[in-house]
Amino acid sequence: MNGTVNLIIGILIPFAGTALGSALVFLLKGNIRQSIHKFLLGFASGVMIAASVWSLIIPAIDMADSQGIIPWVPAAVGFLLGIFFLLILDSIVPHLHMGSDKPEGLHSSAGRSTMLVLAVTLHNLPEGMAVGVVFAGMLTGNTGISLAAAFALSIGIALQNLPEGAVISMPLAAGGMKKGRAFMMGTLSGAVEPVGAALTVLLSGLITPILPYILSFAAGAMIYVVVEELIPESQAGEHSNIGTIGAAFGFVLMMILDVALG
Repeated sequence: MNGTVNLIIGILIPFAGTALGSALVFLLKGNIRQSIHKFLLGFASGVMIAASVWSLIIPAIDMADSQGIIPWVPAAVGFLLGIFFLLILDSIVPHLHMGSDKPEGLHSSAGRSTMLVLAVTLHNLPEGMAVGVVFAGMLTGNTGISLAAAFALSIGIALQNLPEGAVISMPLAAGGMKKGRAFMMGTLSGAVEPVGAALTVLLSGLITPILPYILSFAAGAMIYVVVEELIPESQAGEHSNIGTIGAAFGFVLMMILDVALG
């Protein structure tokens, strides 16, 4: 029972981070300053890179080694599959990035606000998968992933989801949308995380031997988001060093969480 409760709490923590960030629309006015936006994008990048290494790839290598598999094979194969999976989704799902007027993905008649939410939803999917597979590994009891390490990842993802929620809700409200609806749109962008986490837990539980591949798959998916979207956006225009500083802080914080709690 405790394991089930911990699992539910763990996969809901990142979603709570998005909801809390979206709620800032009720406390703050206007758009987020460009410099702060760059820092937050960099921070999210740093968290996701560190989480991919310490929480996903290293455990995948250790797990493969304990299973008698060549350690780097699941890490390499899963990582590349995660990259190509997000590449396909990015090419198919219609979405619009903040600050851009040109939609990506297949043509759609969806409104601008819906397309913005879909863009963040694409980013959140691999994060939900990452949390799900780490908790699945913890529940099996023979992967070397501790409860503290699983919660460290969950908390780290939640921390970087706080600004993500605000980045969606505040510009929508500044553009004329009612604050209540802007909050709901920001919150909904994170709803895919617990869903993705739950589905990943079910899949991992059914086929435990493929856990190293799924861990690396989630890492590849997250790195795709970082390299394709977050870093370019944080480095665009003036004061790109602010995004770099944010990435450093995010990386160090996630590393500390994982090592200290893991």
